[in-house]
Amino acid sequence: MTVLPEDGLSLAAEFPDATLEQWQRLVAGVLRKSGRDVSDAAAEEALSTALEDGLHLRPLYSAHDGAPDPGLPGFAPFVRGGRAEGNSVGGWDVRQQHTTGGAVLADLENGVTSLWLLLGDGGIPVASLGPVLDGVYLDLAPVVLDAGSDVDSAARELLRLYEERGVAKEAARGNLGADPLGHEARTGRTYDFAPVAGLARECAEAYPGLRALTVDALPYHEAGGSAAQELGCSMATAVAYLRELTEAGLPVELACAQLEFRYAATADQFLTVAKLRAARRLWARVTEVCGTPVGQVQHAVTSPVMMARRDPWVNMLRTTVATLAAGVGGADAVTVLPFDHSLGLPDAFARRIARNTSTILIEESHLSRVVDPAGGSWYVERLTDELAHAGWEFFQEIERTGGQAAGLRSGRIGQDLAHTWELRSAKLAKRREPVTGVSEFPDLAERPVERAPAPVPRSGGLPRVRRDESYERLRARSDAHFAATGSRPRVYLAAFGPAAAHTARVGFAANLFQAGGIEPVTDGSFADSGATEAVLCSSDALYEDQAATLAQELRDVGASHVFLAGRPGQYPGVDAYVFAGCDAVAVLSAALDRMGVS
Repeated sequence: MTVLPEDGLSLAAEFPDATLEQWQRLVAGVLRKSGRDVSDAAAEEALSTALEDGLHLRPLYSAHDGAPDPGLPGFAPFVRGGRAEGNSVGGWDVRQQHTTGGAVLADLENGVTSLWLLLGDGGIPVASLGPVLDGVYLDLAPVVLDAGSDVDSAARELLRLYEERGVAKEAARGNLGADPLGHEARTGRTYDFAPVAGLARECAEAYPGLRALTVDALPYHEAGGSAAQELGCSMATAVAYLRELTEAGLPVELACAQLEFRYAATADQFLTVAKLRAARRLWARVTEVCGTPVGQVQHAVTSPVMMARRDPWVNMLRTTVATLAAGVGGADAVTVLPFDHSLGLPDAFARRIARNTSTILIEESHLSRVVDPAGGSWYVERLTDELAHAGWEFFQEIERTGGQAAGLRSGRIGQDLAHTWELRSAKLAKRREPVTGVSEFPDLAERPVERAPAPVPRSGGLPRVRRDESYERLRARSDAHFAATGSRPRVYLAAFGPAAAHTARVGFAANLFQAGGIEPVTDGSFADSGATEAVLCSSDALYEDQAATLAQELRDVGASHVFLAGRPGQYPGVDAYVFAGCDAVAVLSAALDRMGVS
């Protein structure tokens, strides 16, 4: 308990405020003691972390880190939310995705508040929409369609069901899901916009709670795009739709009201929060230029890119952080993908965990009781501003080259996304971006989680990437070897010296090789290990005295390749080095090649 003086002043008032210069001087002193010769002014930069899109994460943010006034919740530029009350009334819309119709009622009866139905190619047949929605109160549960090129027939079927079941037009809620450019990004195929314009006009005139179009940024995120690229593509797509709708005769205000935006929420919580806030700011700017700034309706989906196939239980942690970030960022609707999403059709337990993730954050953590909980954070406000500028710059690049459709058809957007993913893949390969259960702390003895096959997703356009893909290929090679021989490829960890000297590097080497499906052996001798390669593990001091001798001894008993766990040096007999920041994928792939694991 803080004891205050009788005059009510805080005891901290007796001490002068620390200045930025004092902090820089102290940090520089610590860095110099660790061997880094930096000036006081450069101390902050030395601790900064480079992010995608040319952004940098700084170690300290203060009131001096200026950002534009974000305004008030519910008012332009809508950074702090599209509605003044935010999600404080009932929380966000808990929207569950369905590729089959079997679990629709179970989800609605247990916390889900709206349905996202994948129809047509790779999903529920359009003709089955009626049976799938049997028992669903269509005036209470919003329905969001995702039917690809079948959008017109799917939308007409939903509108027919509304009429058949006596749902008042003003009570219908949801989205018909038309997204011609998103479909083209997914499949490389186009469809006519004229029926979409007709649906938009019908919704604007007769169905005030129903939108016709979705601006889906997931295809760009799933192709490896950065947050700024996701924002830029979504703005370029939305502008293209506004042009089409206004040319078809719809007033700009009504045209804007027909769009809903879909973004990925990742386990990088602050970047997700900033992305959703920046997206609203960018859309406010676009609509301001069109004559009337409006808020953006947002649907956030936990990222498929971050979902791992190995140790999939960790996906629960990833989706929880992503859902928290989506809620804090002000998303209107949130879809939590089940933890086994990457393995096939989710089972009942996975669906329950997915829907309860939102429920717990809303009802037990009370996350929605605060409007814009990230507002006022110097870090979040600065990151929002920087990301908005980066996203706007990418949007302008797309517009300069002819717009979103031209960018997709020329391959320019695909090339930009591929370049971003190439850079990120290098970080993943070097474990600079660790994937728990995959590149870090893998378990070769884990029992695989098996699920029924899911419908084949739409493809043919931009690729779909995953963070685990390089390591998954390595593990698949190990699995095939295990199935054929009854054992996994092995590496012998030759630890020497006292435990204090080798324990850390033994753990490091074991972790690294298991990421590639190679079983580390620490007991017994090399000759008894069944391995053909070995890793020396000890301290730098002991390496100087004994590494060369021990490397030769290992070769004498049959080791064909000798690693050393530590920074590269000049040790005779050592073939390669493994260390924090080395290209783990390259090391492991080459090791499997030498071991004859195809």
